[in-house]
Amino acid sequence: MTEWITLLAFVPAALALNLTPGADMMFCLGQGLRSGPKAAVAASAGISLGAFIHTGLAGLGLGAVVATVPGAFEVIRWAGVAYLLFLAVQLLRGDDAKRSKVGGMSVVRAFRTGLVVNLTNPKVILFVVAFLPQFVRPEGPPVLVQFLILGAVMALGGFVINGAVGIFASGLGARLARGSRILDYVTGGIFAALALRLALLERSA
Repeated sequence: MTEWITLLAFVPAALALNLTPGADMMFCLGQGLRSGPKAAVAASAGISLGAFIHTGLAGLGLGAVVATVPGAFEVIRWAGVAYLLFLAVQLLRGDDAKRSKVGGMSVVRAFRTGLVVNLTNPKVILFVVAFLPQFVRPEGPPVLVQFLILGAVMALGGFVINGAVGIFASGLGARLARGSRILDYVTGGIFAALALRLALLERSA
């Protein structure tokens, strides 16, 4: 197994990164506001699964391929932009039924959406490829195993922190009228902002 000293060095670094506001945290915040604590926790679980999948792919070497092939990076990036804009447009311009379906997500839909949002964020790929190898020991267990262990630690920390943010936000959302257009605009605005952030992402970021 990965040496304890390596994990002791990795855990605070991973927690510091998880505490840094980013796309995942903002998405869970939006879900907490509009869909409640259960959907926020489900979204956080989907995001954590996506992060764990990213680390597995990085351990297999596929992450490095995506990071060095411009076409692959762009396809993933624009797929994420399109998906986030699709959610935002449905909230901001759709009819009441569509807004309810997108804004007030079920637990299953929130989990699935969180997973897709994370998997279509190429910045996560770049981060994993650049960050995790610093804690991998060539003389230790298989590289894939080490990546999965580190990925599990990072995913667990992200799940707790992002889920907590979503639960906190749900308390604020509960104070606003259910079905209020304010919630639609706030959540749709978050989705649109995340899409813009992803669209402006530089490969060197």
